[in-house]
Amino acid sequence: MLSMDLELLIRQGIQKAFAEKFNHQISLDELSVKPTSREYDGSHTFVLFPYLKITRRKPEESAEIIGNYLIENTGVITGFNAIKGYLNLTVSDNAWIKMFNSSITDRNRGKFLPNGKKVIVEYSSPNTNKPLHLGHMRNIFLGYSVAAILEASGCEVLRVNLVNDRGIHICKSMLSYEKFGNDETPESSGTKGDHLIGKYYVLFDREYKKQVEELVRNGMDRETAEKNASLIREAQEMLRKWEEKDQHVTSLWKKMNEWVYQGFEETYKRMGVAFQRTYYESETYLLGKEIVREGLDKGILYKKEDGSVWIDLRDEGLDEKLLLRSDGTSVYITQDLGTCDIRYRDFPFDLSIYVVGNEQNYHFDILFRILKKLRRPYASGLVHLSYGMVDLPSGKMKSREGTVVDADDLMDEMYDTAVKHTEELGKIEDFSPSQLSELYQMIGMGALKYFILKVDPKKRMLFNPEESVQFHGNTGPFIEYTHARISSILRKAVEMKISIPDQIDPSMPLHETERALLILLYDFPAKLKEAADEFSPSVIANYCYELAREYNRFYTELSVLSEPDQVKRDFRIVLSAHLAKTIKSGMGLLGIQVPERM
Repeated sequence: MLSMDLELLIRQGIQKAFAEKFNHQISLDELSVKPTSREYDGSHTFVLFPYLKITRRKPEESAEIIGNYLIENTGVITGFNAIKGYLNLTVSDNAWIKMFNSSITDRNRGKFLPNGKKVIVEYSSPNTNKPLHLGHMRNIFLGYSVAAILEASGCEVLRVNLVNDRGIHICKSMLSYEKFGNDETPESSGTKGDHLIGKYYVLFDREYKKQVEELVRNGMDRETAEKNASLIREAQEMLRKWEEKDQHVTSLWKKMNEWVYQGFEETYKRMGVAFQRTYYESETYLLGKEIVREGLDKGILYKKEDGSVWIDLRDEGLDEKLLLRSDGTSVYITQDLGTCDIRYRDFPFDLSIYVVGNEQNYHFDILFRILKKLRRPYASGLVHLSYGMVDLPSGKMKSREGTVVDADDLMDEMYDTAVKHTEELGKIEDFSPSQLSELYQMIGMGALKYFILKVDPKKRMLFNPEESVQFHGNTGPFIEYTHARISSILRKAVEMKISIPDQIDPSMPLHETERALLILLYDFPAKLKEAADEFSPSVIANYCYELAREYNRFYTELSVLSEPDQVKRDFRIVLSAHLAKTIKSGMGLLGIQVPERM
């Protein structure tokens, strides 16, 4: 990504130091340097502990020998400090400016060259019985960002959505609508289709619980009551009829799903996300059934007396898992088997990443084990990107009880909150109404996405809308505001007719805050690689915050346009422009737009 690789130069210098000072040949692959911790001076750290058997000296003495060698022979190291077995290296200002000059002309900044890997990233995966909610948002933003990061790292990525459009949960909303809907439509009710169907899913649960309680009051135990309530039995019968392609049930299913898809599309568009391919479980479950039969033939699966099909993984520390019900209807894992085969046929992937919450860890463990037992060629490339749930200050959300936060409602709230905070700050008099609307949307969505993506995916998180949209601290709006501030400086530079050189004089001494920014900018390729390797947008999110925070310190301590020294002024303008580009690239990997004005 950069024509001048400081890390490589340092590693080569360390390699020569071992050869000349310790008479030991060591390959470059065995040597690594890492960023220096903020509490110590330096930018690159070499950890000596693994090599003390070679040096046969104490850590401090080994560090002294290697550090002095690098100063005398590399031309890029000007100093060092040794903290026990950690050799912290200081790179010369001359080298930093040369690195910066090379990065200015690097057209590939922000992405690696193609690496030949094919990757599928599946995200969203909604059910067609309810609207998208806050939990889906973490899934969608995470999946979209992981796909963008992997693309930037050189992979060929296919963004995929798997729609859960069949099954008992879908039949619950269908049955509820049939019983209580009175032919209501999105048009007649003035309600988005996904919200309308979600209303009937909640209604089913409410009426079903009433039936269960009635049976319990009449002396039936709760477990038996839950299985024998008339509504659940009717829903199961509807599922059986659907699999038999009953005309009435199929017609109702198509009509209700179409309403939901129209609603989903509106929401996705507002979120700023898209998919290259959409699969439907209704189109994959039959192949899944064939794979189950294959598993039976190979003795991997077994059939119980009632006709249901299972896999027994108790000898592997797990449990038995149902793959086909006794009435022949399929379950989630059945269609997942079929979907895997279809995807590999369509796009022979090296990796297929499922972005799904950690409550499904067991499901994917079983799925991947079955496919390995079936010797599928792609089985070793299946990855479950398991993420933590999203809680609100009020507690956990529950779809059946209607206590979820709808995505549409939350986006409205974020927009309104962005309006409130922006108007409090002022400075919007010269914006037209359409520009203001675009700005509020950008700030609201940026706040929402950033607040979710800055958290390590594996961690459970608490979402606070009011906190997320603040213009200070580790928030999206703070980073957006920093980009707008830099854009303002660059516009003023144009108005002042300042002619900026293509290259900076390497002999120019750097202020500490300038050097800190250059070190951060240098880290971008490493941060991108780390985010791609760990499937973690939080690495990029927090890197963008570091950039914004460090720039604001730089802006507070140093003059830019009013700097009397022309060489320094021009460097600070170019440095500001390059940092703005990096922020824009990094935030773009999170699916976040940054404004030119705020």
